[in-house]
Amino acid sequence: MWPLYAAGFTTAFGAHGIAANLGGDSDDAVTSLLVLGGLLALYDGAEVLLKPVFGTIADRVGARPVLLGGLVAFAVASALYVVVDSVGWLWAARLGQGAAASAFSPAASALVARLNPAAGHGRAFGSYGFHKSVGYTLGPLLGGVLVWAGGLRLLFGVLAVLGACVAVWAAVAVPVVPPLPRARQTVVDLARRLADRGFLVPTGALAGATAALSVGVGFLPVSGAAAGLGTVATGAAVSVLAACAAVVQPRAGRALDAGRLTARGGLACGTLVAATGLACAMLPGLAGVLLAAALIGAGTGLITPLGFAALAASAPQERLGQTMGAAELGRELGDAGGPLVVAGVAAATTLTYGYGVLAVLLVCGPALAVVLAGRRRVSSRP
Repeated sequence: MWPLYAAGFTTAFGAHGIAANLGGDSDDAVTSLLVLGGLLALYDGAEVLLKPVFGTIADRVGARPVLLGGLVAFAVASALYVVVDSVGWLWAARLGQGAAASAFSPAASALVARLNPAAGHGRAFGSYGFHKSVGYTLGPLLGGVLVWAGGLRLLFGVLAVLGACVAVWAAVAVPVVPPLPRARQTVVDLARRLADRGFLVPTGALAGATAALSVGVGFLPVSGAAAGLGTVATGAAVSVLAACAAVVQPRAGRALDAGRLTARGGLACGTLVAATGLACAMLPGLAGVLLAAALIGAGTGLITPLGFAALAASAPQERLGQTMGAAELGRELGDAGGPLVVAGVAAATTLTYGYGVLAVLLVCGPALAVVLAGRRRVSSRP
């Protein structure tokens, strides 16, 4: 399992380590906001388009080859910019990194599910999510140190070595998991399966958690600065968010496996906690920022392992890669949609109302699930 955890760390560290430091090195000619925005969008755009594709390929040829190929491609894409230091190759390297992460991320999730019994999925996905959270937390900090010491080329070089080392480790330690026989699936069958409540509820919760997390990381520093807080205080608040998410995930997974928590109840509770965190962000001053960070982090940490465990339990085993890829697509849409909603409302009113609108949208998810469940019980009565 450790190479899979390392793969999760790699994609998280690569995403945030570079994104947080692209504008910090003038020698790399990232000289305009338009160029910076395009480089930031390349990684996520590749993931949105390609994760479902590579998830389906993992089901067809096996998740292990896709995992290894994605890690090798990540190392090669990172090395491109180290070898050829130019803006054009920076774009190519970032696009290649995003495409490679689109391959090994859903493959790693599928292997986590395949290599662990159903009774241990909560703990396994909790540990996997913990290591991804560590990557998200350390990425901006360590990336900044590397860029300060040797520019973006040094950061890309470290990522190339990291991807290559994890690929070798996975090749040695991850067992061969042959693809399972699959019945023929039509587009209608796929649409019906993705529209099923067993897929929509955990995916919607994961998307909402990612939206809240993205908003917390991006906008809580803005609220802190507006309240007169310094960069150290606002940075500490974001660290509290990431730390809470990292600490809660393994505990939530163990609670699910032990039967102390159900996936449905945990997802609803986590969503409400994250929504409460967004509501706390509406409060002025340091107290509001810290409360928001802690609650958003805790809610996200509760949702993530339970959501993936629920997906693994409900999905056909022979189509785990496709299911995980589609769920990752939902998370990416939440990652992009949350900040867009808050920014759009803030542009028309204030940032405070932006937090409030997203909090209401998050609460609507569990409320809708309760209503639909009630209707289903009524319709099933004789």
